[in-house]
Amino acid sequence: MPWDETNRMNERVRFIGSYPEDLEPFSCLCERYGVSRKTGYKWVVRYESDGVAGLEERSRAPLLHPHAVADEVLDKILRARKKHPRWGPRKLRVILQRHYPELALPAASTIGEVLRKNGLIQKRRRIRRSSPYGERLGYYGKPNAVWCADFKGHFPVSGERCHPLTVSDGCSRYLLACRSLRRPLFAPSQKVFESVFREFGLPDTIRTDNGAPFSTLAPGGLSRLAVWWIRLGIRPERIQPGRPDQNGRHERRHRTLKSETAKPPRASFRAQQRAFDRFREEYNEIRPHEALGQEVPASRYQPSNRPYPRQLPQNRISGALLRRSDLSQRNALF
Repeated sequence: MPWDETNRMNERVRFIGSYPEDLEPFSCLCERYGVSRKTGYKWVVRYESDGVAGLEERSRAPLLHPHAVADEVLDKILRARKKHPRWGPRKLRVILQRHYPELALPAASTIGEVLRKNGLIQKRRRIRRSSPYGERLGYYGKPNAVWCADFKGHFPVSGERCHPLTVSDGCSRYLLACRSLRRPLFAPSQKVFESVFREFGLPDTIRTDNGAPFSTLAPGGLSRLAVWWIRLGIRPERIQPGRPDQNGRHERRHRTLKSETAKPPRASFRAQQRAFDRFREEYNEIRPHEALGQEVPASRYQPSNRPYPRQLPQNRISGALLRRSDLSQRNALF
């Protein structure tokens, strides 16, 4: 014959069934069923008050939660997240403190748990990062010391390809420009930079990748855009091929830009540019930045004291100098 199956509920029922009929002391009955007298009396009291249903397992969760998030605060957290669906708990906490200083807000970790329980957080894909590049690049020591520029990956807009050109200040993270171009060519890119130079002045260095129009296969890799920068007294600085992490502050912004403005793309180039302009205003003036102590980039940026010249200097780069191919010589030049 197979063994009889049993569980805790069956054992409790058998214990209660033996209780009124058993002539042995109550302590001996409890010892036979492997429970303490305190536990035995607990099940007897529950059975006498609630019947067999009283023998079911009950939740041990407390009835009151003194540290629970208030409904008013919970509602404002969820509203803020829906308004800014890609902002994390820290940024949401800062923006709520700014608008509702009278509220007792929970910690950022608690806000994150609230978002998780309400299905507003997706599990992040793990990103494998390479080791840092050994050669020293320019230092983001002050505003306008190093500007970062790049084309965010193109995407379709109204049957054409949109190539967003972004320019930012490395120190303050201030987004100087975000312009939608149809092609990443010298002439339209120069117009964007000229507009930025006129508004914010000239930086000491501009860091880019090795793609067009920032670099070419010419001697030294100098493009027309890079030569123009040099004539303005700006040092072109290019990261190592295949190492976007060397321009990581700027690249990380592109992920946010794509999420906020290109999913989905707008119906026309004009509408897409309006989306870029709104993003730039929010990024610079409203969105807290964790690397800046939850301050906004606009609070850390100030225009350059080097104005854009009315007339381009006439100095030229000689052909002999352009033929230098050694990396150390090019670094010494720039």
